[in-house]
Order: sequence, then C-alpha cells, then structure tokens
Amino acid sequence: MAELNESVAGLRVVGDDLDPEEITRLLGRPPDLARRKGEIVHAAGRERVASTGASIVNTDSSAPGDLDRQIDELLAGTTDDLAVWRRLADRHRVDVFCGLFMKEPNEGIAISPQTLRKLAERGIELDLDIYAANQHVED
Repeated sequence: MAELNESVAGLRVVGDDLDPEEITRLLGRPPDLARRKGEIVHAAGRERVASTGASIVNTDSSAPGDLDRQIDELLAGTTDDLAVWRRLADRHRVDVFCGLFMKEPNEGIAISPQTLRKLAERGIELDLDIYAANQHVED
C-alpha cells in the first residue's frame, strides 16, 4: 500500500452557545477562525448567518500525509489540563477534522497509539473525510 498523498487537519470546537474568547482562554491558543452563532460570515464571496458558533485551529497541508505531526501541531500551545478538555467536550463538539487525499486507488496512513491517546484523553473525536483518487473500474 502506498503512503497517503496529502492530509489536512483542523481542531474544531463547535456549539450553539460557544464564546470564542472563552475557548481561547481555556485552551491557551487563539483560533485561526472563530464565530458566534448568528454572526454574519463572509466566505467564498458569499455572506451567510452562522448556524452555530465555532473556534477552529488549522495546520498546513502535509504531502505526504502526516496526521501524527499535524495533530501534534494542533495541540501545541494548548492546555495540558485534561479536565478543561473534558469540560469542553461535555459542552461542545470537539474534534480533529482530517481531509485525506489519495492520488492512487490504494493509499493509507497510520495514526500512532500516542496520538490516539492524546485525542482520547481530551475527549476529542477524530473525524476523517477520505477523498478517493480518480479510478477507472473495469468489469
């Protein structure tokens, strides 16, 4: 199996009553993108009303894919207080969203037990979106 062509990752805290300033204070790291529910959001030349609040930290894409490094980067500079993380996870949806981009039909990536432990201890869900390579299937 070939290694994964590319990966992107972001730490997301999402909730209707989310206060981005509170999330920054609790985690100790400012987001790359933040909004409250009901705020006007400008994206891709369009304007819309945010359906929920969000605080998002992103990493650069990695080619080849390297989720262990990207997740370490997302958690770098955040609190080590697991009770804070668990309280956040009880109040809001907390996840690491990963986009996995394949170039070939059969690529893969492994995530270390240490990285999985970090996520589990903090109550962070791992959300994987897998984008398949263009492939031609013959009968």
